Amino acid sequence: MSVFTPGQRWISDGEAELGLGTILNCDQRSVTVLFAASQETRTYSVRQAPLTRVAFGSGDRIAAAEGWHLIVDDIEEVDGLLVYRGETDTGEPAELPEARIADGMQFNQARDRLLTGQIDRNDWFDLRFRTLHHHHRTEQNPALGLAGPKIDLIPHQLYIADEVSRRHAPRVLLADEVGLGKTIEAGLVLHRLLLSGRAERALILVPDNLTHQWLVELLRRFALEVTLLDEQQSQAHGEANPFESGQLILASQQWLFANPHRQAQATACDWDLLIVDEAHHLDWTPSASGPGYACVERLAGRIPGLLLVTATPEQMGLESHFARLRLLDPDRYHDLSRFRLEEAGYVQVAAAIDALDRLPDDNEATDIVAAEIDDADSQALLATLSDPESADTQRDKARRQLREHLLDRHGTGRVMFRNSRRHVGGFPERHLHATRLELPSAYRRLLHTFLHGDDALDELLVDTGLDYPDVLLYLEATYRALGDDPRHAEPWWQIDPRVTWLLELLTGAGRDKLLVITHDRDTAVDLAEALRVLGGVFAPVFHEGMSLVERDRAAAAFADEEYGSQLMVCSEIGSEGRNFQFCRHLVMFDLPQHPDQLEQRIGRLDRIGQHHAIEIHVPVFAASPMEQLLRWYRQGMDAFSAPHGVGSSLYDAFGDALADAFLDAESLDEIIVETRALFETRLAERDAGRNRLLELNACRPDRAEAVIAAIRELDDDPALKRYLDQALDIFGVDSQDLDEGLMHLRAGPHMLDGLPGLAKGEEGFTATSSRQRALVRDDVQHLSWEHPLVREMMGRILDGAMGNTALALLNHPSIPAGRLMVELVFRTYCPAPRRLHVNRFLPPTAIRVLLDESGANLSSRVSFTGLAKNLRKVKKAVARDLIKSRHDQLRELLTQGEGEAERELPTIIEVAQQRMRAELDDELTRLKALARHNPAVRDDEVQALQDERAALDAAIDGTRLRLDAVRVIVTVDDSTKR
Repeated sequence: MSVFTPGQRWISDGEAELGLGTILNCDQRSVTVLFAASQETRTYSVRQAPLTRVAFGSGDRIAAAEGWHLIVDDIEEVDGLLVYRGETDTGEPAELPEARIADGMQFNQARDRLLTGQIDRNDWFDLRFRTLHHHHRTEQNPALGLAGPKIDLIPHQLYIADEVSRRHAPRVLLADEVGLGKTIEAGLVLHRLLLSGRAERALILVPDNLTHQWLVELLRRFALEVTLLDEQQSQAHGEANPFESGQLILASQQWLFANPHRQAQATACDWDLLIVDEAHHLDWTPSASGPGYACVERLAGRIPGLLLVTATPEQMGLESHFARLRLLDPDRYHDLSRFRLEEAGYVQVAAAIDALDRLPDDNEATDIVAAEIDDADSQALLATLSDPESADTQRDKARRQLREHLLDRHGTGRVMFRNSRRHVGGFPERHLHATRLELPSAYRRLLHTFLHGDDALDELLVDTGLDYPDVLLYLEATYRALGDDPRHAEPWWQIDPRVTWLLELLTGAGRDKLLVITHDRDTAVDLAEALRVLGGVFAPVFHEGMSLVERDRAAAAFADEEYGSQLMVCSEIGSEGRNFQFCRHLVMFDLPQHPDQLEQRIGRLDRIGQHHAIEIHVPVFAASPMEQLLRWYRQGMDAFSAPHGVGSSLYDAFGDALADAFLDAESLDEIIVETRALFETRLAERDAGRNRLLELNACRPDRAEAVIAAIRELDDDPALKRYLDQALDIFGVDSQDLDEGLMHLRAGPHMLDGLPGLAKGEEGFTATSSRQRALVRDDVQHLSWEHPLVREMMGRILDGAMGNTALALLNHPSIPAGRLMVELVFRTYCPAPRRLHVNRFLPPTAIRVLLDESGANLSSRVSFTGLAKNLRKVKKAVARDLIKSRHDQLRELLTQGEGEAERELPTIIEVAQQRMRAELDDELTRLKALARHNPAVRDDEVQALQDERAALDAAIDGTRLRLDAVRVIVTVDDSTKR
């Protein structure tokens, strides 16, 4: 039974979080303790008080109530109370009675907790050591931040994400063609920047119809929870700035661009990254900016990182493309006429890159390459490549390096990434099925009216309120708009043969799904009704007049394989943003007038992940304007066979003439011939010039394969399952193995609170460590070292006191009973801002020291695993008594162990410095060389890398050790088993 005296300091064994307690009074039966820091009072039975006396020893550092600290030299006991004597941090002699020790003094450090009798479970200690080991290993993996997301390992996406996310405050245009995964690339960059600490806050602006899709994508693929902000949510915050309500804010462009007050609030916040989707919708000319462009320009001027996402960077011509680049770097892209000249010069650079493959046997190729290089390094590489005496391996290496130099130093490749389907490869074929239908008499009368002359056409435009040439192309809309005419009393769908044709097509499709896209929202709604009435087909509708929730329900009803609808009808909005690659039949109930819109429609199905040929069905009326438009698409530019990326310039050149020729077949023949000629010219220019450079620069296969290999190393890591089994058990998570490598996780009755995705009383979630299995099902999460649950458990262990003390018994025939050993785990501590991501060079590193009671170092002779499997647990009360009886001996061993660990620290620091300097010095040299040739390399980018290197050098050099965990081991024989 302990002896209690008022004024003594004790801690609660079961409630260590109460802090340091003071004995208020004590009688023969009970003792009352005040825990002033937590303002709690406890009364315990004297005989069974779960309390441990706090008694410091020589060398300990104690916090005084007045805020100063004492380093203990000597201890004296006066009337049952301890008085500590020693020096303050400034070296002055001082005295500190235990009653004046700070109430809020915490005992989280392993040394303090051990000596005050706070002992954790052995399996907690084991998990802590393994967590340190796995954290150290995974933090240095070059794929960190790219391995966790639930994505296919597609080379061009991973190359772009790796290249962009390595940069200081990246500012780039992600401009891959439709279906190549720009949203995934942006998500990967964001995920890695967040995980590495290079970014903490991001603002994501997307078109209104895509907000929910982005929300779901970021959650399902990247496990990123974002705050979706709209006006209703903003008003709920009252006078507070709603953009401060989360770290990741997702908002509608239409909402923000139309609201100057909310724009000012967004601009007033501190952000690290701005992401803008569908950036080609931002209007700009040299003389004026649209409201959306002006808003993004203000934000981009204050936010260091910027990702612009668009599949059609030149949809509105070179001027529009320049406007996007101007947002990324206004200093570099400030003169449109100069930019035009630069663009024209990229043909020679692309020719030089192609000429490399003809060396050393082609003198003309040597001249072509020599004309594009002017630095000594490149000239030396060209000399090696041109020398017939060079070995094949030397020439191959020189060719590869020279290609890298040319790609790096020319063009907009550092700020713009554009992959094409032709360059990426692996996409399905497209099959066009055009069906000619007879014009119904009502539509024929309308077209006959148009032929009567301009007056009749002008009158029809006024009567219908439609634009030209819509009034010609979308005859059901014209018919519907003339509903007051008795001749149009019937609904258009009762006289339109395309409806019957569609029902027949659906019948012949078997179980295949069909996506139907129409130009007009009212046509989509009417068509769905027609299918219900005439064919008993219930088809969900998707159009811009629906709420986000309604659109999502419609898309989900179509996507469900077992119970979903076979057909969905979309207005033109269905061709932007939504992905329907599970479907292979696209029905164009009509045709859009712009080639880019046509490609966007096809791109909803023709995407990465599509495993079938795309069947494109187009019904057209014989000798109608729509059939003429179909002819222009097919004969003028092969628009249905593959995306070519030149449709916008063709439409700019011939769009007006095409509209005038819809009723004149001879004029259309001439336009088709001229379109074809320009189409072939544009393709040749694309292949020779800037687009050729962009394709070569947008994916470097060697780099991409290295990233994929690093990801697969983490994917296939057998240690993950073993670690999860132990961690989930300790954290109280129930795990049930299912078929096909799946597991269901849910909160157990004793689960620790606050674990991501798990709450007591809720269903939990299903997960798998198999990437492929996770990709098959939306409802299955991908478990990896980067999964939020895994990182949360590891973070709690590494940042808290869990498992940093333990005591165990060891039965060994060659060691007498009663002997003491201590297993000390020291950990490197490198204080540095998160943005430096110092962990890639020096993550927390464990140094294990095993000492016997004589001070002999047994670390190299007895492994952690070999020792751990022979240890037995001991009751906490017995453990505390053992610690109390060996205080002085333990203090000596702790001090000696620190000296043993310190001897290993210089080597760890030196290795980290070498790793950091090798990587950053090479990158700095490359960046400075690039800056001399390519003005797209910003001065602040070079300076930031120099500053980062200097800061990392100082941080790594300042690395220190601290005791992270300690386990006391006492030897026993069979007769002393407990």
